[in-house]
Amino acid sequence: MKTTLTQNLRAAALIAALATFAAAPAYGKECKGINFRDQTQAGGTDVVLNGLGLRQATIMKVNVYVAALYVVQRSADASSILASNSSKELILHFMRDVGGADLSKGWQEGFENNAKGQLAALKERIEKLKGLMADMKSGQRLIFVAKPGAGVEVNVNGTVKGTIESKAAVIVKNFSDLQSLW
Repeated sequence: MKTTLTQNLRAAALIAALATFAAAPAYGKECKGINFRDQTQAGGTDVVLNGLGLRQATIMKVNVYVAALYVVQRSADASSILASNSSKELILHFMRDVGGADLSKGWQEGFENNAKGQLAALKERIEKLKGLMADMKSGQRLIFVAKPGAGVEVNVNGTVKGTIESKAAVIVKNFSDLQSLW
């Protein structure tokens, strides 16, 4: 099961993003008993809940986490959300324990499978992301905050672990790589 979970984690963001970017934005704030506010702040900017998605792993459909995406302006268009150079927040609320090593392996495999042509250019940022991963327990949150001009802040259960800095004004690239991976 550990191998299957690891393999499925690499697709976690894509599945969460697909569920999040469904045909119409979600205005609800609950999924599988996990509640999310309708609005919050990301990097000092007011953002609204765009949608929720449930990540399941293995053929047994084990619930891994609920993902919530906050954006400046709701949209059902994934491309415009990815291209937007505005603050965003992606919250992964874990429904089961997942080891930091499994998360790191999932990120690595996901980038290898989805960013082939850009893998060399992303290597340093991927390694930093993997280094920021920690064991996640049920009920904890892994939060990614896109801060235009600064980078993507990684927060583990209320503690900022670090920021994956962007070079020049390519914050969108950092967050898009992360979201596209999922």
